[in-house]
Amino acid sequence: MLDFTKIAQQMQGMSQHMTQEVEAAQKRIEIAETLLKAAIPNQTQLLETYKNWEKRLLFYPAIPAEPLNTCPYIAAPPKAHTIIATDGSQIAPSAHEIAYCYLINISRIILHYNQSRRPILDSVPEIFYRPEDLYIARQWGIRTDEWMGYRRTASETIMLADIGEQIQSQYPQQKEVPTLALSDGSLTYWFLEQLPSEARNLILEPILEAWEQLRLAGIPLLSYVSASRSSESLSFLRLQACPHEQPDCMKYCPSAGTIASNGMTKRALCQAFEPLRDTVLWSSKLSLGQRSPLWRSQARILDLYDHHQIYFCYVNVGTEIARIETPAWVAENPDLLELALGMMIAQVQKGYGYPVALAEAHNQAVVKGGDRSRFFALLEQQMIKAGIKNVGISYKEARKRGSIA
Repeated sequence: MLDFTKIAQQMQGMSQHMTQEVEAAQKRIEIAETLLKAAIPNQTQLLETYKNWEKRLLFYPAIPAEPLNTCPYIAAPPKAHTIIATDGSQIAPSAHEIAYCYLINISRIILHYNQSRRPILDSVPEIFYRPEDLYIARQWGIRTDEWMGYRRTASETIMLADIGEQIQSQYPQQKEVPTLALSDGSLTYWFLEQLPSEARNLILEPILEAWEQLRLAGIPLLSYVSASRSSESLSFLRLQACPHEQPDCMKYCPSAGTIASNGMTKRALCQAFEPLRDTVLWSSKLSLGQRSPLWRSQARILDLYDHHQIYFCYVNVGTEIARIETPAWVAENPDLLELALGMMIAQVQKGYGYPVALAEAHNQAVVKGGDRSRFFALLEQQMIKAGIKNVGISYKEARKRGSIA
């Protein structure tokens, strides 16, 4: 049990530290706003500088695809439209359970507005128990539970594309009604960086194929990132803040990003506003319903995405500054992007601060403690029915479930 008396004593020092951090954060905001103001008339030169010195930089700034002072209001969507969304949850494998297997549950959400059609809110579970499912990742040194998470990410995207094709094939008139595919979390799958190429292809290729299905179906894809901690757009301002005539990081700031003896990360002069986040800067620039300029991410993992490069912008949805990511084929079509953003804003309003389709997708996908118990109870019944003897959990698991203390 926690000793809250001792915790309260430590919190006094923590409160003082946080007060100091708030004051320091305000100074960082002022620095970033000054740099942004200076960068607006200098944007063309900064882009040229980046192009010439990209290989000598030690950071990867996002590149603005629009003027830096672009902050348009997002138009309302058509009354009749459709939103599709998915999410996933799982039961992780455990050596202490009656059988070593795992389950992935993917939700399906289809919400029709002003079309007199019923919504669909359900989920599709799948059990993985074959050796090729459980142990394929061992050859790459990846744990089974980690691999399960990667497969879940791919399954969510595949399901989203299948839903889009399904509703268009069943209802040909659906092509006349705009449809939006909503995803939760970033479209830049950072975990792919640490995977061997063979393992990475097994995850990424189905995702890109699903995105291509959506593109061919004319269904825009947006990803909603809540409470984003990214600073990609702020990193572009480092080009403006660089005190050197040539932004040659390798020559002037070779130790930037390394760890000092006190455990802190060494910073260059152009990092005076760090660790400020993009959302903090844009919260001071965007009114309700406005979006920031579009940015193209330069994350190195995106080199594997072929023509599905990732763009993003920040939107003031009222409750927060949300980061909205989308593939290039949506971002490079202004009308399609405007339509998609309008439907996204409407979702946030209907969900009282968070897209209702994504909230429902989570609720349909989540596997609760009771569901887990029922799953293994059903599995135990099937194993006994099949004639398997000595079915039971480990003594460790049994003691954890029923403490004698």
